Amino acid sequence: MLSKYTNEFKYNISLATPVILGMLGHTVVALVDNIMVGQMGTAELAAVSLGNSFMFIAMSLGIGFSTAITPLVAEADGEGNFEAGKSSFKHGLFLCTVLGIMLVSMVFIAKPLMHVMKQPPEVVDLAMPYLNLVAISLIPLIIFQAFKQFSDGLSLTRFPMYATIAANIVNVILNYMFIFGKWGAPELGVVGAAIGTLASRVIMVVYLWYLLARHNKSRYYVLHIKIFTLTKAMIKKVLGLGFPSAMQMFFEVAVFTAAIWLSGILGKNPQAANQIALNLSSMTFMVAMGFSVTAMIRVGNQKGMNRFTELRRIANSIFLLTTIMAVAFAILFMIFNVAFPKLYLDMDDPLNLLDNAEVVTIASQLMIIAAVFQISDAIQVVALGALRGMQDVKIPTLITFVAYWLVGFPISYYLSMHSDYGSSGIWIGLLAGLTVSAVFLFIRFNYLSKRLILTESNTNE
Repeated sequence: MLSKYTNEFKYNISLATPVILGMLGHTVVALVDNIMVGQMGTAELAAVSLGNSFMFIAMSLGIGFSTAITPLVAEADGEGNFEAGKSSFKHGLFLCTVLGIMLVSMVFIAKPLMHVMKQPPEVVDLAMPYLNLVAISLIPLIIFQAFKQFSDGLSLTRFPMYATIAANIVNVILNYMFIFGKWGAPELGVVGAAIGTLASRVIMVVYLWYLLARHNKSRYYVLHIKIFTLTKAMIKKVLGLGFPSAMQMFFEVAVFTAAIWLSGILGKNPQAANQIALNLSSMTFMVAMGFSVTAMIRVGNQKGMNRFTELRRIANSIFLLTTIMAVAFAILFMIFNVAFPKLYLDMDDPLNLLDNAEVVTIASQLMIIAAVFQISDAIQVVALGALRGMQDVKIPTLITFVAYWLVGFPISYYLSMHSDYGSSGIWIGLLAGLTVSAVFLFIRFNYLSKRLILTESNTNE
């Protein structure tokens, strides 16, 4: 009985691994920025956290919107319909480019909010110039996402991984040069990290396009794209999938961003601790995201072939595999809840010894809560991927809104601002929101997949 799910593990892992490594690559950009900037002090680390909190919201909209491309391309690939696949990609690429430009404008308009958010003044002063350059990097990032989601839809999941690895190498080199003023470069501190991020994201787009243009399966999709030859019907279809998908990711990322702001109200050390726990949790989340993309691809393929019994079996195998991995991560977080936060700080720095010790103490407590929500986080994101593969996005959007903003955030706010829980209260609220989301999204998938199988049975009869 169990073997019908475990037999899929090998293929699921082979498809997901490049996606996971690519996703981790995005997180590693932030990780490298955090670790390198963290050597300069907790105020600098908190500044990167605050600046990125604005970016996370904008990125969530862009990345969430781009996920509309994958199920459409995967379904067309399952049907063997090249024209439908190319049209889905072209319209998605156009809309992602427009959205990228809009998001940059939104970040610049929102910048003055930093001054009214009760954040530490020295943190705001450092975050402002950092945000200017990182905001511009949204345009190449969202364009990259369009190419990535298309590549994933064709099951060519290795290419985005290669591009992300190349980008990370560039980011590390430029960070070292411009943060610390090495090899003749000026010492720019936090701004140096932004330069590395911007350059690496431009390189990501160029390299991914180059790889896709050389491969037989993808070449004719990415060459001679008539980007302004568009149809209203296809724009409407991509928007119909993309907008709810963007809102799903926005609701989740925004509640984690609100956690950054709440921790900033508690002080720079709680904010730095929150950033460490958030960065570590983001890395394990990217593993679950990889399996979410795998669910989206494989469910989309099966939908294109009208094989709904297989669709449900394959999706359940991904749920099982992701849960096993989530349990393993939870155990790691519990065992190394003190050791992991110490990686981010210079514990031998006598000037910041007390600050760093407080950051580690707070972060170690948050790591225990993060360990508990590994399973909820994994199930909810894989369920979203499976539902997107089925092109079901409206009800899941409502579920994510209720879970994070009617359940999770009120708990986070009350426990952190009006109780002795402090930073831990913020993360207890996150745990509650993720758990509610996981339960109801899984119920939604279970209901829809059974209904499709019933339809399939009636058709065969």
